Amino acid sequence: MVAASLLMAACRSESPASTPAPAPAADMRPAPSAPAVARPRIVFLGDSLTAGLGLEPSQSFPALIGKRLASEGYDYEIVNAGVSGDTSAGGLRRLDWSLEGDVKMLVVALGANDGLRGLSPADMKKNLTAVIEQATAKGVPVVLAGMEAPPNFGDDYTRQFRSVYSELAQQYNVRFIPFLLVGVAGNGSLNQADGIHPNVRGAQLVADLVWAELKQVLPRPNEKPTP
Repeated sequence: MVAASLLMAACRSESPASTPAPAPAADMRPAPSAPAVARPRIVFLGDSLTAGLGLEPSQSFPALIGKRLASEGYDYEIVNAGVSGDTSAGGLRRLDWSLEGDVKMLVVALGANDGLRGLSPADMKKNLTAVIEQATAKGVPVVLAGMEAPPNFGDDYTRQFRSVYSELAQQYNVRFIPFLLVGVAGNGSLNQADGIHPNVRGAQLVADLVWAELKQVLPRPNEKPTP
């Protein structure tokens, strides 16, 4: 029995015969795709007028401008940073996020809700000043779209409100649209039932207005800088 036990122990202690290692299986996973190249951005910082409240996302004026850009050979990512109900203060709070990425142009369309709520034009001017200064400090050109205050707060308020935009445009030498809703505001056929937000036809007119300013400052596709 002792001999048998020793024999079994010896058998267990022997290394098994070496066999060739199996060839590694071919990696059947698809090769990783190349990371998408970041596209230059045009950011529209605004409120419900920019967001396209009551419209399909593709019908908002920033989306319509995006289609126009694509049709003319431009390659920009359109960022609709419009938030319904936002004031100039709210837009300022969101500015850092809005300027992320390769932003080539910032369209500022804020102030409608400041006017509807009768907020201080002086405070609005401070907020819009900060937006313009922070954008230009990052080398981002600005297009400033003005708004009009409703008449129920009086003539003085209306004049102060309107002058905020013209004064900022002159002070900072930015592209300026005096009134975003020119030709649309007050026209029932171009607005939704609330009488405030443009319908599909109205949004197209707003897009045409903003595009007229953008096309003057955006470099043409494949255009080289002037030496």
